[in-house]
Amino acid sequence: MERLVQGRSVIVTGASKGIGRGIAKVFAQGGAKVLLVARDGRAAAEVAAELAQAGAVASAFAADVSDEEQVKAMVDAAVERHGGLDVLCANAGIFPAARLETMSLAEWREVMRVNLEGCFLSVRASIPALARGGAGRIILTSSITGPITGFPGWSHYAASKAGQLGFMRTAALELARKGITVNAILPGNIATEGLADLGKDYVDSMIAAIPLGRLGSVEDIGHAAAFLASKEAGFITGQTLVVDGGQTLPESLAALNG
Repeated sequence: MERLVQGRSVIVTGASKGIGRGIAKVFAQGGAKVLLVARDGRAAAEVAAELAQAGAVASAFAADVSDEEQVKAMVDAAVERHGGLDVLCANAGIFPAARLETMSLAEWREVMRVNLEGCFLSVRASIPALARGGAGRIILTSSITGPITGFPGWSHYAASKAGQLGFMRTAALELARKGITVNAILPGNIATEGLADLGKDYVDSMIAAIPLGRLGSVEDIGHAAAFLASKEAGFITGQTLVVDGGQTLPESLAALNG
């Protein structure tokens, strides 16, 4: 699977940890040239160094995806270092918990600024470079939360992730003439630092709700992204790929025990 992306120039945002780190690892192991982007440039550099030490072509770039100028510089760096850009994995996102009754407008706007505006800015800045290659790929990291499910405390997060899919469908139409596909991955509960921070009780309850009986790995998302980034996926655009171990399938708890 990974060799489907060999030689491709790839940007992964939010790549210093969690799902972004997993995506970057899969692409790097598959022979892609990867630019790992994160607000914490030092953390991104540490991940890039690990990948490079294993023989991959990987480097880091510090950028806030909600800052227009920094996003432009990110794309320029990928083009300069790799000779072009083939794939954008717009993965950066935040999910601070806040109940609707007490959520401030500032909290709402911050999630939208990073998750939705950051996605827009990253995609828009990448279009010229992706178009030059003739087979550009854009993969958004959305979520099952918002597009399919809901969870108390994440109304702003859910709205941003559902918004990404509306954006994706129209972007796919507009960019098709340039040979660029736009798709989204909807992860379920994935074993990341952020999930662990929610506590053992939460993690255990999520595992109990997953038919396959385990959390997903960050590499599970990376493999899905590698497929959507490949030339073999060139006739797929405007689509969503749910990677959740079957979590969204049961209509009730009884269905899990049937």
